[in-house]
Amino acid sequence: MRRREPRPLSAALEQLGHKATPQTLLARVQAAWAEAVGPAIAAEAQPMSERGGTVTIACRSAAWASELELLAPDLLEKLNGALGDPGDGPLKALRAKVAKLP
Repeated sequence: MRRREPRPLSAALEQLGHKATPQTLLARVQAAWAEAVGPAIAAEAQPMSERGGTVTIACRSAAWASELELLAPDLLEKLNGALGDPGDGPLKALRAKVAKLP
């Protein structure tokens, strides 16, 4: 019997992470968030809840919340594209509010 080479721990953890991630719309948005919106926005705002296709985004400041409200149409298009649902995808609206981020 031939032994397989050991595989990197990171590969096993990544596979386990994919299996443990809930299959909700919010989880999909959170996974796509940083790449879809870019590092500047991702550092200041994070998706925290979803209901009926509206995602609530927690922002570090009122200035960022206002900025995201203005950018919402573009961000929705990018997020729906990242989720694999261009056009009228599962996300209908973004709502930004000031909240403490982890």
